[in-house]
Amino acid sequence: MFKKITCTIFLFTFIHTCYAVDKIVIIGLFKDKAIIKLDGKQRLLASGETSPEGVTLISANSREAVLEINGVRDHYHIGAHIGSRFRGPTGQKTVSIAADSQGMYWVNGSINDFQVKFIVDTGATLISMNKHQARRIGLDYKMEGKKSLTSTASGLDVVYLIKLKKVKVGDIVLHDIMGAVHDSDFPEAVLLGNSFLGRVDLKREGGLMQLQKK
Repeated sequence: MFKKITCTIFLFTFIHTCYAVDKIVIIGLFKDKAIIKLDGKQRLLASGETSPEGVTLISANSREAVLEINGVRDHYHIGAHIGSRFRGPTGQKTVSIAADSQGMYWVNGSINDFQVKFIVDTGATLISMNKHQARRIGLDYKMEGKKSLTSTASGLDVVYLIKLKKVKVGDIVLHDIMGAVHDSDFPEAVLLGNSFLGRVDLKREGGLMQLQKK
């Protein structure tokens, strides 16, 4: 009997140790698959598959993954950084973004419920986009926006200042954010500027950037 109890305790301790992961980063998302870095080890998981560390991928698409960690399921976006030794939800909306190989921070989000891919730009005053991106989002920027001029590397550029009703990045949702639509092909990517970043707490740690709703 004593030997059985000892064996059970040892087995429980072994399983618990194997399932302890300090750092999890979502690197890539696909239909029914996700690339996840677990304590520096890169894993490709299919839906329903559990990693050797005990992290289970429940489902995935190009926008988010549903992971089960220590019996808790939640939704995570690309670049999201979490730990399996967490103490449960804190109630704070937080998004962690991993830098790419060039040190750029890309994150999925939406403007007025239209899906976009942002690049975090602390040097941009406003959320900024070009005319093609604005049209895809459905912004009638010439009618609703205020015409202005801005200085760029190639000279002066015509922009339209417009209020964006809803901007979402990960689980952070902000309303009535000022944006700028360049009446040109610049910028190539939608810039997540300080009109959004100024309303969240921003921290950097190594190659990770963390945004937290104030």
